[in-house]
Amino acid sequence: MQKQALISVSDKSNLLEFAKFLVDQDYKILSTGGTYKHLQENGIEVTEVKDVTGFPEILDGRVKSLHPAIHGGIMARRSDENHMTTIAEHGINPIDIVIVNLYPFFEKMNTGLSEAEMIEFIDIGGPSMLRSSAKNFYDVTVVTDVNDYEVVMNEIRENGSTTIETRKLCAGKVFNLTSAYDAAISTYLLDEDFPQFLESSYEKVMDLRYGENPHQKAAYYVDKTKNGAMKDFEYLQGKELSFNNIRDMDLAYKVVSEFEETTCCAVKHSTPCGVAIGENVLEAYEKAYECDPMSIFGGIIAFNREVDGKTAVELNKIFLEIIIAPSFTEQALEIFKQKKNLRIIKVKNPVSDKVTYVKVDGGLIVQSTDNQFSTDLKVVTNTQPTDRQMTDLVFAQKIVKWVKSNAIVVATNGQAYGIGGGQTNRIWAAQQAVARAKEKVEEDLVLASDAFFPFRDVADFAAENGIKAIIQPGGSIKDQESIDACDERGIPMVFTGMRHFMH
Repeated sequence: MQKQALISVSDKSNLLEFAKFLVDQDYKILSTGGTYKHLQENGIEVTEVKDVTGFPEILDGRVKSLHPAIHGGIMARRSDENHMTTIAEHGINPIDIVIVNLYPFFEKMNTGLSEAEMIEFIDIGGPSMLRSSAKNFYDVTVVTDVNDYEVVMNEIRENGSTTIETRKLCAGKVFNLTSAYDAAISTYLLDEDFPQFLESSYEKVMDLRYGENPHQKAAYYVDKTKNGAMKDFEYLQGKELSFNNIRDMDLAYKVVSEFEETTCCAVKHSTPCGVAIGENVLEAYEKAYECDPMSIFGGIIAFNREVDGKTAVELNKIFLEIIIAPSFTEQALEIFKQKKNLRIIKVKNPVSDKVTYVKVDGGLIVQSTDNQFSTDLKVVTNTQPTDRQMTDLVFAQKIVKWVKSNAIVVATNGQAYGIGGGQTNRIWAAQQAVARAKEKVEEDLVLASDAFFPFRDVADFAAENGIKAIIQPGGSIKDQESIDACDERGIPMVFTGMRHFMH
């Protein structure tokens, strides 16, 4: 009995070579629709599926391979005499190889198509054939990954058939693909942040050198259903990215995306170590650098504007891991080439996360992204902040949201001077931030806190050390004590009513 291979693909990359090989190996090729035409036009002998089923394609091609003559040929266990007798009685021949990839639903998401148009990219016959073939991998070779064509051809050349190990691997890839494909469709139709079952449609785009530490393995996956700043970025130069690089890139670009003004953010070990706005990118960088010239060494720099040549010259003066921005001038790129290991990343998509995930042992915590700021700012002291102080308070608040809790940011004139984060109590974070700021400037400093003051000690310390205004969420049972501490020294304090923990 002649061996049979069924081919129905959306992605026709490298298909002709594979199909010609199978014909040379005496396989009968079955195919559908566009794939049938593609093979026929390229001189490959092929039989249309409708000639096997005795039933034409109907409903605009929605129904073509969903037939016992196809699935019986795929699902029959060759070692089961009853199975083989049954398909023989119905004139069904076994199908030994199934080569299928799916309608491009992933690729069509986020392209502006209407709901009716998107529905037509939901593949039904393809996943059905893939799942049938994968279930019967003891007897059937199912190929959905174009990269496996060569593997299958080599094994057939050497052994006359594929190995059970390869068939099992290919079957596993099928369910890996179809689960992600179904999850993408579910995500599209449900449009819920917290569905009953958490969908996952992420595709690996690169293996990483290692994880947070050299003994840990790591890889980078991108969301197939949504766009975002860390998806589809353009890698302009530099050595490969690491696990820590991508995390820090993400944070740095999220910080600068908070601002409409030209902004620079420096990140080191997953926390901002310098943030500033400027009249241009060079000024923004110089001010960000001034916040912490020590920590910025070996850090990651993000901008929300195009990086020019003058700024590139200054950036090249210190060791940096990554520079990330929406664009770079040609002059800047030429200057960066002087440091071949420096990674230059061009961002194409805006920040767009709606939910965040934290993996715990045996579970996953999911929450909506902290993408809000309070619009209900209340001055709770007798003294009112000046317009400049209020501007600086809002500026500092946009930064403190991205600092590990407990977090304090001290700033003035659109420039962070002291950042204290990751402390187990708030007074330590305040002491750290204030001390660092006062090393550089002592005038017009304001302080932002990511959460309320549990005691008046932070307000007392801030006022005693030259802080001129404070912004915090409020909400402590001892708020009045902190208000009194500010009133005793005549400095304003603003409550936002919104906490911004980031653990």
